[in-house]
Amino acid sequence: MSAVRIDGADDPRVADYTHLTDVHLRKVREPAEGLYIAESSRVLRRALAAGHRPRSFFLADKWLEGLGDVLEAHPDVPAFVGSPELLEEITGFHLHRGAMAAMHRPAPVPVESLLADARRVAVLEDITDHTNVGAIFRSAAALGVDAVLVTPRCGDPLYRRSIRVSMGTVFQVPWARLDEWPAGVGTLRDLGFTVAAMELTEDAVDVDALAARDVERLALVLGTEGAGILPETLDAVDLAVKIPMRAGVDSLNVAAASAVAFWELRAR
Repeated sequence: MSAVRIDGADDPRVADYTHLTDVHLRKVREPAEGLYIAESSRVLRRALAAGHRPRSFFLADKWLEGLGDVLEAHPDVPAFVGSPELLEEITGFHLHRGAMAAMHRPAPVPVESLLADARRVAVLEDITDHTNVGAIFRSAAALGVDAVLVTPRCGDPLYRRSIRVSMGTVFQVPWARLDEWPAGVGTLRDLGFTVAAMELTEDAVDVDALAARDVERLALVLGTEGAGILPETLDAVDLAVKIPMRAGVDSLNVAAASAVAFWELRAR
């Protein structure tokens, strides 16, 4: 094994794991350095199974045995080991989910290649809550969405909280970040997709009515929390779609709405 004992929180070798509770720092730092953090033994195993490369591992002594097969499979990757108290001092929170790993981000995949065989695609428009991003990926993985696209201002699917909430399914569902939006609607249409936006508009069709059409290729746009779909996007898409609500309730959380829509609009 490649276990390396850490005795102080100022050890520069564990700089990847410092100040993880500072959301703004991590959102800037991780993408810029080509890194992301996989938190928990289960999640890092899923990342490795997806072919992602580890930069280092980070764990308490008691998790060494349980992660022994992973460390033996990556003998050249350092595994930083320390007391639970020291690891908490470094990360800013109690590490109770087994282990963490600093992972190299995979190379971006061109949108056209990503969507070559896709029939159902989700587009996350400016969704900034990482919990919602992770929950949508988990629903996408479970309910037959072939790929996910995220707009330039959307939260990072490989942010630590997104990965954790998704239970690692961000490694399972192919995804890419669009360079331009809503200009990307034209790209989707050129690839043969009907583009529908989840939004309560006067002419929105019920989700079951759209499902009955069973379109061959469908891209479903999910809007940001609160504001919903951008007006420019509504002007560009083919149609708006809504989930019928009982009296007194006008909307669902975007993650909950995504699960309902993904199931109803699955490819038959």
